[in-house]
Amino acid sequence: VQLQASGGGLVQAGSSLRLSCAASGRTGSIVYMGWFRQVPGKEREFVAAITWTIGTTYYADSVKGRLTISRDNAKNTLYLQMNSLKPEDTAVYHCAANRAGREPTRSYMYAYWGLGTQVTVSS
Repeated sequence: VQLQASGGGLVQAGSSLRLSCAASGRTGSIVYMGWFRQVPGKEREFVAAITWTIGTTYYADSVKGRLTISRDNAKNTLYLQMNSLKPEDTAVYHCAANRAGREPTRSYMYAYWGLGTQVTVSS
């Protein structure tokens, strides 16, 4: 499975962004897709995940109500709609694919990762 994330940028606090992640290869084997973020010197942090077939969603408490994960199976694309952005949302955002079928909030369960896209939120 190959993943390519896009859509990051520099925005002001309170603004919105939509990240996309195009998946290719053996996408039929994907159970969960997720978004994680990382800032220098810190561990990678779970943001949101979704079951690839039925669309059940999972969110970190810090983003509930502001970020929305979705997917378009026909386009093999994952999205992260980011509203009411805060400076603490600044990070490199990575999309990932989980074929193991369990623990969708744990980064170690994701075998496939895309290169990240930088999101910077200024105050």
